[in-house]
Amino acid sequence: MRVIAAMSGGVDSAVAAARAVEAGHDVVGVHLALSANPQAYRSGARGCCTIEDSRDARRAADVIGIPFYIWDMADEFRADVVENFIAEYAAGNTPNPCLRCNEKIKFEAVLNRGIAMGFDAVVTGHYAQLRGSAESPTLHRAVDHGKDQSYVLAVLTPAQIRHSLFPLGDTPKEEIRKEAERRGLSVANKPDSHDICFIPSGDNAGWLRDRLGVAEGPIVDEEGNHLGTHQGAFTYTIGQRKGLGISQPSDDGRARYVLKIEPVSNTVVVGAHEALAVSTILGEKLRMCGPTPQGVHRGFAQVRAHGAAIPCAYEFVGDALTVVLDEPLHGLATGQAVVVYDGDRVVGSATVSATL
Repeated sequence: MRVIAAMSGGVDSAVAAARAVEAGHDVVGVHLALSANPQAYRSGARGCCTIEDSRDARRAADVIGIPFYIWDMADEFRADVVENFIAEYAAGNTPNPCLRCNEKIKFEAVLNRGIAMGFDAVVTGHYAQLRGSAESPTLHRAVDHGKDQSYVLAVLTPAQIRHSLFPLGDTPKEEIRKEAERRGLSVANKPDSHDICFIPSGDNAGWLRDRLGVAEGPIVDEEGNHLGTHQGAFTYTIGQRKGLGISQPSDDGRARYVLKIEPVSNTVVVGAHEALAVSTILGEKLRMCGPTPQGVHRGFAQVRAHGAAIPCAYEFVGDALTVVLDEPLHGLATGQAVVVYDGDRVVGSATVSATL
């Protein structure tokens, strides 16, 4: 097959490209330029979005012996990922920009362009596995559950999965680094990327205030008692404990957590940790990785990229998903993604619209 190897400049994508060549594919390396000003994103070699990363990707392509190109995706990334991130927080939600980037950029935009150019598939360094036939593959967790990235790939459609290759899913991460060294790849010991690539400071609240402005509002308890003043409800997220800006201690001396964000009234509601418990999750904006199962099924739900898989019952009805957890979880916010699994197979994902 003629395939595009999406090369971020990190060790995983470099080894994935090398494995694709060994598998007999005709491989072209592509690095995605996601910012018109790369220095506005991460500084240093972190595996995503910097000038250093593009250079590391080019060097890896030279060692592997494949053609290499840089595709400018800055406009698409800003519109589909960065602006979406701002809008979701302004609406009181907590989005996951990595899922959004996979959905809109790394697969939808790249794959559409690649297929139009005559390529058959996209190869990435994600830790996930494909099983089944080439005509109808299914998406599964990686062997290395500690590095598994099937959660952030759960936005892929069956058509996109058919045109994807994940060569690393059968190998633990530590072995990938050793393989990179054997191959002479200079990125073998490069640190993994973390956090949000377009917020180089790591200060999400400050970054959002710079773009949405300061909007003072009340911090109240569940009874409506005024406890403090915030600088913008959009800078808080459900389950947050630190940096609440409350000087008045609770009656029982226990820590307070953000329970609710009300964007219309610009109010942040705080309370005890046990009030965060969620047993039922309602989701919308479904993304199915295969046929939509009918009726109630047993499986697992995951709500964070490296969160635990929680046993549950789930049901898809129309364009909605209902998940009933065997055990409650704490701190789930609207806007996050809930992914349901049948064993280690990804069934599909939804955006959390409400919790009970």
